[in-house]
Amino acid sequence: MEDLAISGPFRSSMRRRERGAGGREPPHPVVRGVLECTAVWRVSLVLLLAGCTSALPKNVRLDDGAPPETARLHARPDPEFRPGQPGLWPLGLGSQRDGLLYVPEAARARRVPLLVMLHGAGGSPAHIWTTVHNDADERGVAVLMPASRQWSWDFTGGDFGADRAFIDAALASTFRRVPVDPEHIGLGGFSAGATLALSLGPSNGDLFDLVFGFSPTAMLVSGRVGHPRFMVAHGTADTIVPIGLSSRQIVPALRAAGYWVVYREFFGGEHEVFADAVHEAFSLLVSD
Repeated sequence: MEDLAISGPFRSSMRRRERGAGGREPPHPVVRGVLECTAVWRVSLVLLLAGCTSALPKNVRLDDGAPPETARLHARPDPEFRPGQPGLWPLGLGSQRDGLLYVPEAARARRVPLLVMLHGAGGSPAHIWTTVHNDADERGVAVLMPASRQWSWDFTGGDFGADRAFIDAALASTFRRVPVDPEHIGLGGFSAGATLALSLGPSNGDLFDLVFGFSPTAMLVSGRVGHPRFMVAHGTADTIVPIGLSSRQIVPALRAAGYWVVYREFFGGEHEVFADAVHEAFSLLVSD
């Protein structure tokens, strides 16, 4: 697969159809939107200051060695095949902030790929579902969409806190309900969710074959396991998370560490999920 730096022409007619409903996460309530913009602008300021003082900004870290227990996920697919019940279901883990699980029709008869997809700050599983449901249905991919414990994801210096514990519990529940193909499990996200995916994924490369981030703010990895593949996509006109302070710093660090990376820049694109990037991520996930 050719790895292009600029992928503006990849915009499809499907993206144009979905832009209002699925190209971006739907508008949030005013207060939540203000909180999200304020928080992300603070992140952007940190990235700018970091970039002025160091060749490798402080928002990009890719540590060698064993990761701490606070960055590890332990749930694994069940070796025994149990048919899945197709549909879109609540996780039902007894939390007010729960999540969604999509089980494709194919899960009745065979093991299926699984994507763990993380929403942006102030977003929700329902928001992120609108960006992936067409591809999940067409490709026969199960999708786990947990909700963050607070309004955004929590991680500090390799400690992913309550969010890591909830994602692990959500995975354990999913593996009991869906016959998952252990060779095709991906972790992805948008914005703050992309940052969590890129930070948590390399510490769990023995679980995730593919890790991807759409418009990530940072990558803070405290130890690595396995050797997953990566995909990063970002709009060149993103004013919330400027591409030069994030993805254009993250991708060279991943490649320097020896990872296989597909990188897509969408010329003129803003802070959004691009339908073409979603299509490609699903193609990578189901490929051998």
